[in-house]
Amino acid sequence: MKAVLVQRRLNREASTLEELKALAQSAGYTIVGTMEQTRRPDARYQIGAGKVEELVTLVKDTGANKVIFDNSLRTLQNYNLAKATKVEVIDRFQLILEIFVRRATTIEAQLQIQLATLQNELRHAREKVRLCRGSEQPGFMGLGVYEANVYRDAIKLQVQTILKKLVAIRTKRVLQRERRTELGFLPISLAGYTSAGKSTLFNALTQADNQVDPSLFTTLSTTTRIIEFLNREFLLIDTVGFIDRLPISLIEAFHSTLEETIYSKLIILVIDFKEPLELIEKKINICQDTINQLGANDIPQITALNKIDCLSPEEIQQKLDAIKNKIQNPILISAKKHTNLDALKTQIVRMLENYVEGSFSLPLTAESMPFISWVHEKAEVKKEEFLDDHVEIKFEVNPQIAEQIRRKVEKLNGKNT
Repeated sequence: MKAVLVQRRLNREASTLEELKALAQSAGYTIVGTMEQTRRPDARYQIGAGKVEELVTLVKDTGANKVIFDNSLRTLQNYNLAKATKVEVIDRFQLILEIFVRRATTIEAQLQIQLATLQNELRHAREKVRLCRGSEQPGFMGLGVYEANVYRDAIKLQVQTILKKLVAIRTKRVLQRERRTELGFLPISLAGYTSAGKSTLFNALTQADNQVDPSLFTTLSTTTRIIEFLNREFLLIDTVGFIDRLPISLIEAFHSTLEETIYSKLIILVIDFKEPLELIEKKINICQDTINQLGANDIPQITALNKIDCLSPEEIQQKLDAIKNKIQNPILISAKKHTNLDALKTQIVRMLENYVEGSFSLPLTAESMPFISWVHEKAEVKKEEFLDDHVEIKFEVNPQIAEQIRRKVEKLNGKNT
């Protein structure tokens, strides 16, 4: 299918059409034209009326079947653009959903995508019904006699059905996680921007053959394998990649998948180090922001600077000097060539063996119960015993979290032992 790409941005904002192009190609589109405009958003079209006329001509001349905007489109803007161009118009969010639909292979991933799609439809349902009542435009379903509230109720019913199915799947995931903890495996998550090489590194460390693809969002479901090195066993978890402006509804829909990062003892943040320095810095910020949104910012990190086989020693040093204050525990690697993987393994063991043991006794109060739950999330609880009026807990965690626990126990009138 042929597509024209459009971005409206302010003068101070950088163009992101290249990433939109990569997303569109991942969704199977052939790009036949692009258009940019620097201005404030137009209420009717997102771009200016004059640019709309140019867009209409571009669509006709190229035979495009679809127009894809990098900007988020309001329902009215989408409707007006579709009416003018006579083809379907979608925005970045809808494009990402299309990619997810193509790449979802597990029941959970498929349900999560359906959930995000329906929740997006719910936000626009009332306006879409109003606009479609008189005439049908490309991309706007003919809704017949449906009134807005009837249409919304039908969507809400589907949402509730999907949520019930996801609860059952997530309950099973929690049990699996608890079982792994009982067996003493320390979980390690691979995180990073989409297409940074996480799956390639996963395969290199586990000798697995997970799908590796240069297009975006190859991995939409977590994959977990036991790995063993230096006489230690770990659980390595490959997760869905991050991306700039990943809609919050998608983060929420994929929270059960992404939450594996929260329960890890260590995050390996994979960075594509062959990219331009400005883009590397931007993606590091996006990854850290997403990790913060997930509540995993206090988990220790190793930064795997990947694809060094594509760089000269001078380029490597220049980039490393520029970003060294923005990353934690950097290791230069090539997952494809298996370069420096032994150094990465050594660093993993060194960081996890730095875990300290601690224990405390805490009175059972309304304030203490949320804290106990937090300890279970952030530390590996080795022993927990509830007595008449207090609880005794023995745990293992990195020193930074151990100090937070110590201070909180004192604040709650407990005793560190």
